[in-house]
Amino acid sequence: MSLLSTVQGPADLRRLSPAELGQLADEIREFLVDAVTRTGGHLGPNLGVVELTIALHRVFDSPYDRILWDTGHQSYVHKLLTGRQDFSRLRMQGGLSGYPSRAESEHDLIENSHASTALGYADGLAKAHQLLGTPGRHTVAVIGDGALTGGMAWEALNNIAEASDRPLVIVVNDNERSYARTIGGLAHHLATLRTTQGYERFLALGKEALQRTPLVGQPLFDALHGAKKGFKDAFTPQGMFEDLGLKYLGPIDGHDLGAMEQALRQARGFGGPVIVHCLTVKGRGYRPAEQDEADRFHAVGAMDPYTCLPVSPSAGVSWTSVFGGELRALGAERPDLVAITAAMLQPVGLAEFAAAYPERTFDVGIAEQHAVASAAGLATGGLHPVVAVYATFLNRAFDQVLMDVALHRLGVTFVLDRAGVTGNDGASHNGMWDMSILQVVPGLRLAAPRDADQLRAQLREAVEVADAPTVVRFPKGDLGPVVPALERIGGVDVLQRTGPIPEILLVAVGAMAPACLDAAALLLAEGFSCTVVDPRWVKPVDPALPELAAAHRLVVTVEDNGRAGGVGSAIAQAMRDAGVDVPLRDLGIPQEFLDHAGRGELMEEIGLTGTGVAAQTAVFAKHLLPTRGANQHHAG
Repeated sequence: MSLLSTVQGPADLRRLSPAELGQLADEIREFLVDAVTRTGGHLGPNLGVVELTIALHRVFDSPYDRILWDTGHQSYVHKLLTGRQDFSRLRMQGGLSGYPSRAESEHDLIENSHASTALGYADGLAKAHQLLGTPGRHTVAVIGDGALTGGMAWEALNNIAEASDRPLVIVVNDNERSYARTIGGLAHHLATLRTTQGYERFLALGKEALQRTPLVGQPLFDALHGAKKGFKDAFTPQGMFEDLGLKYLGPIDGHDLGAMEQALRQARGFGGPVIVHCLTVKGRGYRPAEQDEADRFHAVGAMDPYTCLPVSPSAGVSWTSVFGGELRALGAERPDLVAITAAMLQPVGLAEFAAAYPERTFDVGIAEQHAVASAAGLATGGLHPVVAVYATFLNRAFDQVLMDVALHRLGVTFVLDRAGVTGNDGASHNGMWDMSILQVVPGLRLAAPRDADQLRAQLREAVEVADAPTVVRFPKGDLGPVVPALERIGGVDVLQRTGPIPEILLVAVGAMAPACLDAAALLLAEGFSCTVVDPRWVKPVDPALPELAAAHRLVVTVEDNGRAGGVGSAIAQAMRDAGVDVPLRDLGIPQEFLDHAGRGELMEEIGLTGTGVAAQTAVFAKHLLPTRGANQHHAG
């Protein structure tokens, strides 16, 4: 029997000897490599926190003591040590989430996997414990993988330091990386802390020498130790944390269990806010990850653990790679183009542009608000920034889009990857809000390309706009075949007509075009003729759309965005404004937090496949249209 299988909760860790703890760490790494390479998931970050997590659960009493993870993708070891060892369906429907999940365990308190938030939660929890009279209840926030580059973390630190008697332990998991190597001034500060041991060596040697000196030795050492703040400022820059009023312990080898436990116990007994700075290696114990300079196997798909080749290689071309290639081509044509991202250079497809134009590429760390404000400054200075982020992360910078870019009528292009349903990463990563929240931004123009050709074309159209923000959004995964247009009316592409007198106008938003074309064929078999159109630019609504709607008896909009305030709502308003009194029904993502599952599974579940769109549209038509239409003879 493996040692890991005997650990069903944190209490089981406290009976293990130091030798057994080392064996457990080895078993956990073997388990992670075997399990995560089967399913895909965040491998590198979790290999790096094995000893750190064991030490946390030996020192603190979870769930009474609250342990928060930021970011949440480094919580796999925490799951294993709190009774969740079935990783066979990790990030799949019915299996474990890839992030902390309140539904899974009482040991998981927060599950928002967006970075830099845990210190804010921790500040509030510590205040709640104090107000409710439970001062012995500890709050521990583990922050790492670049999350300290986010401004929210520093806003929280400023407040945490306010009360010196409020127990709160901040574990800085310093692995030099977020997805890739962490950048910025804070990263350089932590690097200095990692490499500067002058003060500690000086104090240890001084103590030994002075304490051997009769009469004056001990008093002199005590005086020097009393001036430790000055020595720390001279030999290390860790005074920054202490200037905030935070006790600082470290740097500590995060893979030395004894040292980690000692530091955490010391922090636990301090009675106030303490930073424990531990140094870890992302991908620790798995040589291919340790040698991967790009991202240390931050996130992997299902792969062979020995060859590291994917189990099911992708046969297609991804939306992300098409964007990346086209932006590089544009960079050669437009010396004013610059690229900005928030710690996700490779995931959002900017690697090609960065390799060709490093001086025109800016990775600002996990700081989406700053990314957009900085883009506003770049645009004001005469450049055209392209800000590439996941759709879900633009939510964090809405105020900057509204007040710093749109208000000033600046030409900034936002490229939103992973728009719509993303699936396996769960509720926080679905990009299902962008087309709703951006509808309220005056002057903003939003494009939803349906295929590779349109992605290239609409990106080029977007960067030509110099007096307003533009947005190009596309989903996760591989592209399908190019969908040609029969004709263009205004700015709207007509993709298909299935009868001489079409009754239903199917408005396919971006990547929903193939599903709508499939639905049109199924509806024809039910006796309903359709026109399928792609608006291309969904904000503002093209005047051609209300005109097209007026020539039909029913309008159905289909979008991979939440239904509340989305494209369907905007088209309905445009039709009302134009005096077009044709019934409209909107299909989209229900306004719910969707459980993690495969993207295809979720799309089928919420009815955004060809079959689902056809079935729902047929129900609308049968209730709203007084007759079965021009193609009634096709039915049954």
